[in-house]
Amino acid sequence: MLHLKLWLLLLCQIIDLPKKAHAKQQCRLQLNNAIATAPSIPTSVVPASPNSSTPSSSTNSTSPTPSRTPFNYSEGPVRGVNLGGWFVLEPWITPSIFEATNDETVVDEYTLGMKTKNYNETLAMLQNHWNTWITEDDFIAINEAGLNHVRIPLGYWSVPLPSSATNTSTSISPYIPGAWPYLLRALNWAAAHNVHVILDLHGAPGSQNGYDNSGQRTSDPQWALNTQNVTRSIDTLVYIAQQIGGMIDILELVNESAGFLSSEWASVTRSFFSNGYTAVRNAVGDTLNIMIGDAFLGVDAWDGFLTYPSGVNALMDNHEYQIFSIPELQRSFSDHLAFTCTIRSTISSFAAANIWTIEGEWSTAPTDCALWLNGRGVGARWDNSYNGGASNGSCNGWTGNYTSFSSEYKTFLRQYWEAQVDIGESAQGWVYWAWKTESADEWSYQKGLEGGWIPADPTQRMYPDPCSNSSGT
Repeated sequence: MLHLKLWLLLLCQIIDLPKKAHAKQQCRLQLNNAIATAPSIPTSVVPASPNSSTPSSSTNSTSPTPSRTPFNYSEGPVRGVNLGGWFVLEPWITPSIFEATNDETVVDEYTLGMKTKNYNETLAMLQNHWNTWITEDDFIAINEAGLNHVRIPLGYWSVPLPSSATNTSTSISPYIPGAWPYLLRALNWAAAHNVHVILDLHGAPGSQNGYDNSGQRTSDPQWALNTQNVTRSIDTLVYIAQQIGGMIDILELVNESAGFLSSEWASVTRSFFSNGYTAVRNAVGDTLNIMIGDAFLGVDAWDGFLTYPSGVNALMDNHEYQIFSIPELQRSFSDHLAFTCTIRSTISSFAAANIWTIEGEWSTAPTDCALWLNGRGVGARWDNSYNGGASNGSCNGWTGNYTSFSSEYKTFLRQYWEAQVDIGESAQGWVYWAWKTESADEWSYQKGLEGGWIPADPTQRMYPDPCSNSSGT
């Protein structure tokens, strides 16, 4: 029996309520605490191929009663993982999907759709991925690992935006739609297992950064250069808030806008955050938490932005990696830890004086050795296989299966995990990237638990002051 609220969602899409109707009249979903099992979701929620299969429930026969008790972000801390590579493909997370195309020019989800020779076969492949990459068992394991949040990246092409909800185009070509019902099922799993959800617009029209994680790898991203793209992004966020705002805890307006590209790009991003915040608030009120990102400009560039009373229930998302430049890759273990310590005061000070702040992406990886981390067909700076790299030596033993990792390396991974957790918990918390990968264990929270460098209890510490206990290599 389908959840009553999801039938209402289907009904809302069928009757296509007017864009300007008030949010409370537009089926803003709230989970019913009487639900006992995670339902199957009808594929008719999403306009897709007529041959799409209905998402099946987990093999678990029962689920606990969902709880939608709001998370108190003023007390926290957020402890979570990103479900990366699920609804927005990334070649380094799931290289097998890209290898299976037998086409080296398929480098992202955009080219996957553009170059597909058989739509139905590609859709079936995606449906299998959506159905198996993350399952209810993962939500159970996430909860059992002491985590209380997941961040779910989503591409705009997976949101069934009707023409009545925007004055812009609703075309998603060449992307292949169909993920929406799987997202809805995931939200029910999250509620059933007491996991809170940050839903993140990870891929925006025209690409907000030119990276494959936006859906389109391009040297000429267009998101901020075309007002239609920006408007469509806001309309998409409003639609998400109206349809499933009661099933998520935080709506993140966009992931990693490339504010470094130009002052114009940074300015558009700032206006987008302001206008997007207002549009979502007008649509669904103040209850839904709204997150922005620092757009690679650093949190201090956002001092005073969306602070009370102009902002209510607003959060900042800060991402910290130390692997995407040669100077960072040349740091020793102790240098990585020492630099991590310098970040803490910046983050905690910003959060105390501005808005709640979460370290929304970070990793224990100290190298860029993971296959295709820099893009399909692109090597690593670490071993100089990426032109102009650092030439630190071979990538062997730094990535892949953790059984090849040295004890010294795994000791550092544990120290680095603890140091970065301390950064997040000096503010409102952290969300690790990512829960799982196919072949880069140094990035996987799941493998970190298995390999022992991530504790089963995230409050456990082996190095109460990890910055002063580095290996020094």
